[in-house]
Amino acid sequence: MARQLLPILALLTSTAFLLTANGLHALLLPLRGTAEHFSTTEIGLVGTGWAAGFVLGCLLAPAIVQRVGHIRAFSAAAASAAIIILLNGLLVLPASWILLRVCSGFALAGAFMIIESWLNERATNENRGTIFSLYLTVTYVAITAGQFLVAAADPRRPASFMLGAIFFCLAVLPTALSTAQSPRPLTRARLDLRKLFGNSPVAFVTVTMIGVVNGAFGTLAAVFGVETGLSTGLIALMMGITIIAGAITQLPAGRLSDRTDRRYVIAGAALSSAATGLAIYLLEPVDATALLVLTGIYGALTYPLYGLAVAHANDFAEPDDFVAVSGGLLLLYGLGTMVGPLAAGFVMAHLGPAALFLVTATGHTLIAIYAILRTFKRAPVPEEVRGPFQTVPISRALTTGTALLDPRAEEPAAGGDELENTAERDPELAEAE
Repeated sequence: MARQLLPILALLTSTAFLLTANGLHALLLPLRGTAEHFSTTEIGLVGTGWAAGFVLGCLLAPAIVQRVGHIRAFSAAAASAAIIILLNGLLVLPASWILLRVCSGFALAGAFMIIESWLNERATNENRGTIFSLYLTVTYVAITAGQFLVAAADPRRPASFMLGAIFFCLAVLPTALSTAQSPRPLTRARLDLRKLFGNSPVAFVTVTMIGVVNGAFGTLAAVFGVETGLSTGLIALMMGITIIAGAITQLPAGRLSDRTDRRYVIAGAALSSAATGLAIYLLEPVDATALLVLTGIYGALTYPLYGLAVAHANDFAEPDDFVAVSGGLLLLYGLGTMVGPLAAGFVMAHLGPAALFLVTATGHTLIAIYAILRTFKRAPVPEEVRGPFQTVPISRALTTGTALLDPRAEEPAAGGDELENTAERDPELAEAE
């Protein structure tokens, strides 16, 4: 097994650097924007810009990789991300940040798709679960580390932006110097909304609303923290706790859903998330410990919802449709994250910073109501034929390529009705031969 995993060591190292920089960048912008007196609507638009660029990147990046190859495309994406974060420090204007965030989302989507394609190339049915778990671990640790790095420097000074650029540049080195063979051409998922809804209405609605909720929280929770009086270090801790808590509870929630109707688990987690959000909104706790505990509970309840929805959708899908369904849901999630920051920014501007959790509570309540209503319309899949739950990375590292890495995907086809190859051969492989 060690011999099989050694070739991906350089790639995982690049992934760690890239995600560390991305975690730092994502938290740094709302903190600096708040310090510069950007409105919550403007900061929400910055988050929407990221989501829009990320979705576009998932759709268009494969064509770029087709033209220049994986290593060149990855290097260009990481270098672009470094330039963008430096420009964020130079051009501290809402309009500039919105446009730059679109470009950043596009670049990072391409980089993540290349990483996932590369890992998938090295994965077999025997080691896919191990590789996927390593990718999960690197994702959680690196993003959390990047958020904590924000506390190491004043967001109002250029050092934080320079530090992020350094990590983006470091991500280029391991893959550029690696002798590992490049992967097969990227695949692109076709988003068929009608088919996705017909396969599983609960998964369709849940993933869309979770995109809205997570997009709002990921962009504007730092603004809430500043307005509540938390220091930069405590805000980084708050964001880190939500991610870690969500990572810990994914597997227990999934195993519970393996033993009962997944819709009940989705509804229960969503209602509990809504109750926690309402408690934060109504109580507006000023004690840092109480606030950290509540946001930790919130993260523990809301982050497993995406994985539960994917598992529920796959219960009703044919085995050959697994990658197409999962990839389509990822794009649907991306569309939801475009709406969340804008909606939450608008509500916070009128009702105060704690209204962020009123928005999330509304989204979670809609999920719970719809999941319960659907239990009267459709019988659950019998437990003996239900596929096992699988944990998934958090939202900032999700592209359609994640579906190919999932152990339930087994050996993915190179083409098919729902996924199409964007190149017959990688130019770099042709050159090597």
